[in-house]
Amino acid sequence: MTELLTEKAANQIVKGWQGHLNLSYAYRNDTTQIIHNEVQAPLKVQRPFYPEGKKVCHSVILHTAGGVVGGDSLSMNFQLEPDAKTLITTAAAGKIYRSSGLEARQTIEIKIAKDAYLEWLPQETIVFNGAIYRQDLRVELEPEASVLLWEITRFGRTARGERFVSGEWRSHVEVWQQGHPLWIDRQVVKGEEMLTSPHGLGGYPVLASLAWVGQPVTGEIVEKARLLWQNTPFFDEGKSGQIQLSAGVTRLTNGLLCRYRGSSTAAARRWLIGVWELLRLSGRDRAICLPRVWPN
Repeated sequence: MTELLTEKAANQIVKGWQGHLNLSYAYRNDTTQIIHNEVQAPLKVQRPFYPEGKKVCHSVILHTAGGVVGGDSLSMNFQLEPDAKTLITTAAAGKIYRSSGLEARQTIEIKIAKDAYLEWLPQETIVFNGAIYRQDLRVELEPEASVLLWEITRFGRTARGERFVSGEWRSHVEVWQQGHPLWIDRQVVKGEEMLTSPHGLGGYPVLASLAWVGQPVTGEIVEKARLLWQNTPFFDEGKSGQIQLSAGVTRLTNGLLCRYRGSSTAAARRWLIGVWELLRLSGRDRAICLPRVWPN
């Protein structure tokens, strides 16, 4: 099987890929290390990188099949021991191909121990027209642990004029701490119905979210995150040529939530990077370090 599957060839695989990735991190000898690494194709992890020093481990996940198709079932488990600090991203944009009727699914389980934190920052996902996809992510935080999650999703290959008029995308996210829910998020996009609805995407093809959970934020941080959006030169423009505000910032019970809907993954990424840097400096007193696999 070649690394890069076409839609037609991929959907001929009835059973689909059953891949998994289990990673455990520990802070030992002043270094965050991977102490357990178990993989099954098509998932793979590159060797760890330390572009910001030994205390923060950067990991890059690869999907060697090139995309997800109906019938695929992928699972990832990340576990951080006390004081471990980890950033995990993906090597390239994810692709969810058109389905012949079977659902594709991805499940992520994360456990973060005391004084540890994880930044889960995958590159954007492109959901092809006709895709049927569900992703579930659950985080268990111990006291004084925290997590930063983001997701950038484009519905349809809009550069080719494709719209997401059929198919279904579901995202379920839960963050818990000692049996108490800190953030529960449910999102569903069903083709044209939610793509065009003013209560859904309002005609925009890009949806993005960032959640920082596990540490309280001040009203000042919320205001700064909003100003980051308002003061940047990459707003989306509507048909009238007027600037359209397509972002929002909310303070959670123990964290921060940012939302974007628009037409540009680059705009979403730049704003979320700005928020990430703001949170890093305020909560960790450490500047961000962009993963080397990200596009410039």
